[in-house]
Amino acid sequence: MTEITHLIETRKNFLSVVNSLTTEQLNYIPQGLNNNIIWNFGHSIVTQQLLCYNLSGSRMHVNKELVHKYRIGTKPEEIVSEEEIENLKQLALELPTKMKEDIQTDIFQEYKEYTTSFNVTLTNIEEAVKFNNVHEGLHLGYAMAIRKLISK
Repeated sequence: MTEITHLIETRKNFLSVVNSLTTEQLNYIPQGLNNNIIWNFGHSIVTQQLLCYNLSGSRMHVNKELVHKYRIGTKPEEIVSEEEIENLKQLALELPTKMKEDIQTDIFQEYKEYTTSFNVTLTNIEEAVKFNNVHEGLHLGYAMAIRKLISK
């Protein structure tokens, strides 16, 4: 599935942003904004699990604490530790590969229709994967813009 390849490349680009900064920089919230780079990174990972796994009735591969911390409608409430950053970095590359395997083994049999904040209605896993890539690109763009603000 080409979309999974695109997801993996987007994640690699996101990782390059994350790896170029310190923990302090990743947690920094620029004036006038309500989130930071590490929140955007965690949000992308959690949203992929919610859109693709949760809405299909499949078991997610992230814990409830991460979902609670990074789902839509949240914002950074505390400093993210180096340990959690490392966990997110590991998940960023593992989860797309796992999803590719799960799509190949056809575990996504059902899907609960969902209308996104972009007003796009998702009705199956294929639509969810495609939309997720758009969503991740948006948050990668936010992270890149925040990195520019940090470097000034």
